[in-house]
Amino acid sequence: MLKRFIIYSALIILFIMIFPKFIEKRLIFYPDRGNHSLTPDVYGLEYDDVTFRTEDGLNLNGWFVPGKKSSSDEDLHTLLWFHGNAGNINQRLENIKMLHDRVPVNVFIIDYRQYGKSEGKVSEQGTYIDAGAALTYLHSRKDINHEKIIFFGRSLGSAVAIDLAVKENCCALILETPFTSIKEMGKELYPLLPISIFLRTKYDSLSKIRDVKVPTLIMHGDKDELVPFEQGRKIYEAANEPKEFYTIPGANHNDTHIVGGEEYFDTIRNFVNKL
Repeated sequence: MLKRFIIYSALIILFIMIFPKFIEKRLIFYPDRGNHSLTPDVYGLEYDDVTFRTEDGLNLNGWFVPGKKSSSDEDLHTLLWFHGNAGNINQRLENIKMLHDRVPVNVFIIDYRQYGKSEGKVSEQGTYIDAGAALTYLHSRKDINHEKIIFFGRSLGSAVAIDLAVKENCCALILETPFTSIKEMGKELYPLLPISIFLRTKYDSLSKIRDVKVPTLIMHGDKDELVPFEQGRKIYEAANEPKEFYTIPGANHNDTHIVGGEEYFDTIRNFVNKL
């Protein structure tokens, strides 16, 4: 009896030690090294292939794509873009091109550690460090207005953008398909499993958004099959004024910019223009 108890106890301890790591690696982060031959010039876009360093000594990769100016002296806003949990910047090329053609902004999109050409292994705290390093790099550029930087986060990137907006100055925040927390996402995706008990990754955006003090635009597809539309609404309700919410009719999680069409880009452009 004692022997059986010891074996069961050991199995439970092993489960508690291994299960969170499995969840973190398999259910939250999907890093992809990508196809490095796919770059913005495939779409005829000028860009800088940027390498910048984090405070913990990693080299990260990103693209800086200058926006279209109507005149040589126009001072554009710059989107600091944090993508979702899967893929890499190579897989955002079509979206970047569509944004570039319709909204006059510079774009700086980065790959978190372990994604694309970036070094290291991904983690929640790691993505926060990566975001800070990306902003530091932007502040080093002489060809942009440092007072006109907008944090733009999509899906998991929304949590990264919110965290950075709490810690650092920006002129505005744009969130697309944001979730409230990893704990709530775990309950949503795996309602019959006690996943949230074991998770170390938090990404508690709902509590942090209350401390963001800049104009905020939140966009969410009403057919999102991954992040419930209601979670986006909760983020909006907790956010401070001034704020806007744009429902993308018929959009799922990954096709917002396609299904939303011109209205999607008009919403972003109008928000930026009001700044």
